[in-house]
Amino acid sequence: MIRLLLLLLVLSLPAQAGQVAPLAFDSPTLGRSWPSLVYLPDGYGENHDRYPVVFLLHGANNDASGWVKQARIGGMVDHLIATHQIPPCLIVMPSVGNSWYLDGPEKIETGFIHDLVPWVDSHLRTEPGRSTRMIAGVSMGGFGALRLALHNPDLFAAVALLSPAIYVPVPPSVSNAWQAQVFRTAGKFDPKLWQSANYPALLDAFDAAHEPMRLFISAGAQDHLQTNVAARILAATWRNRGWPAQIHLENGAHDFILWRRTVPEALRFLLQPGTPVATSRR
Repeated sequence: MIRLLLLLLVLSLPAQAGQVAPLAFDSPTLGRSWPSLVYLPDGYGENHDRYPVVFLLHGANNDASGWVKQARIGGMVDHLIATHQIPPCLIVMPSVGNSWYLDGPEKIETGFIHDLVPWVDSHLRTEPGRSTRMIAGVSMGGFGALRLALHNPDLFAAVALLSPAIYVPVPPSVSNAWQAQVFRTAGKFDPKLWQSANYPALLDAFDAAHEPMRLFISAGAQDHLQTNVAARILAATWRNRGWPAQIHLENGAHDFILWRRTVPEALRFLLQPGTPVATSRR
């Protein structure tokens, strides 16, 4: 009877949980505050540990709140940590509008690299360094994650792309890229602007940097935006250069029903055993 009462008491206690909180971050490059969210693991406020960090990038016509409202990122990561599928970590989620993470009307790419990443390392208890810094993104965010990783080979150890909008040679006309200001000349979509920003233009310079980077790619087989085709092309391109890549083609469309399944896969890949984690520095 005593054991039963103790079990009921334990089950009635609130589960340990992290929290998703806003970042009070001002970007000198943008000259304004930059709305962003961060997932902090359970115990973050009570210890002195340092953690690996994942930058998680949203898609077009969305913002960082989509990770909370639609992906339910807080409970998802709590479960992954509690079941020892990933170590405790920080997840930073910036909002960038439909900028495609590029320098355009606002210098989003410059601000990301020169403002946001250093600010996170100086204001949050990250384990600073390339080996403990990862980046991931969905759709437009996949384009941004891959570009940021290739363009800055000294910053990110691994990248995960979910239904990435990384079309070669150009996006389908239904893609948001056709309306994005950063890809328009004289009011029309400009294929040259797309191709100059997309990943094939960055591969030779990345190769010359000699910084190995792990790659995870996932897309839905029923994706009307054809990111599954783009994913296959990227995987083949990557492997032709002798670089390892994981590609997962799933049953699903271009939506959060799929991404709620694939984000945990991506996080397990990014934070796989061997990633330096949670070191105390007093």
